Amino acid sequence: MDDVRPRLPDSPASFMDRLRRDMREKGYAYPTEKTYCLWIKRFIRFHNRRHPEQMGAQEINAYLSFLATKYECSPATQRVVLNALVYLYRKFLGVELETLLYEKARPKRRLPTVLSHSEVKQLLDQMTGLHRLMVELLYGAGLRLNELLSLRVKDIDFEMSTITVRSGKGDKDRTTLLPDQLKEPLREQLAYVAKLHSRDLEDGYGEAYMPYALGKKYPSESRELGWQFVFPATRIGPCPRTGALRRHHLHHTALRRHIRRARKAAGIIKPVRSHTFRHSFATRLLEKGYDLRTIQKLLGHSDVKTTEIYTHVLRRGPLGVISPLDG
Repeated sequence: MDDVRPRLPDSPASFMDRLRRDMREKGYAYPTEKTYCLWIKRFIRFHNRRHPEQMGAQEINAYLSFLATKYECSPATQRVVLNALVYLYRKFLGVELETLLYEKARPKRRLPTVLSHSEVKQLLDQMTGLHRLMVELLYGAGLRLNELLSLRVKDIDFEMSTITVRSGKGDKDRTTLLPDQLKEPLREQLAYVAKLHSRDLEDGYGEAYMPYALGKKYPSESRELGWQFVFPATRIGPCPRTGALRRHHLHHTALRRHIRRARKAAGIIKPVRSHTFRHSFATRLLEKGYDLRTIQKLLGHSDVKTTEIYTHVLRRGPLGVISPLDG
């Protein structure tokens, strides 16, 4: 259950625990909390474990410049680290920083790896059962892996042919399409979830993890079928936040292992990750003539410029241009 916030002491004594509590009180998402804590720890270690109160703008400039010149990080990574350190000093420690002057990371344009439709079919032919269904959803609905694993029974709407993604990247909700071909396999999966849930209830379990404070607001809802995960874990385990025994969703490593095996069996040379199917989903819609704004909404991108990268990986070549030789 590594996507569930662990419980903090009622009166945290350590610096990092107090930092985490402050982020939770300010409403930061858990992925942001983990990322900020990671980079703040690295910042402290870089300066020989000096306390942040003993450092300031000079040390921040040195670390950000190191990331750009020695670590060769991307501008996006450098911005994340900058945001983490600005939060640390301005919002947590209440220290107003001087103007920061550091070496900027050089932008590196990276095009996503995209599979053709035939390559996706070759890979799916090497998979069966639950893991095939999961990959088909990644490709057919453009989901991120954590969005797929976090799906609840209530998020699948067969009548409207939609999937509701809750608390996606940036803690935003959105709807995406439910492929007609997957309705029957999904109904079978939800029937299995219902049987498993009934058995858990008989054994004295059956309580799903509830996000935010919904568990306190609606204490009985966690035992309802609608809140159960579409892809439940095979075992019941203790919740890191409360210690309660629950059945969480499958762990991300299980699907990644099956994708790796299927790629090798299909003889596909390209590197294939779970996110590759989301890239392929967007590219396929562009090929079919759907506009960028529609694809942007389905993917949940906040800026259409992020979606525009897929125009560079169409089979027509960069910028959608057809070679004179082919013409």
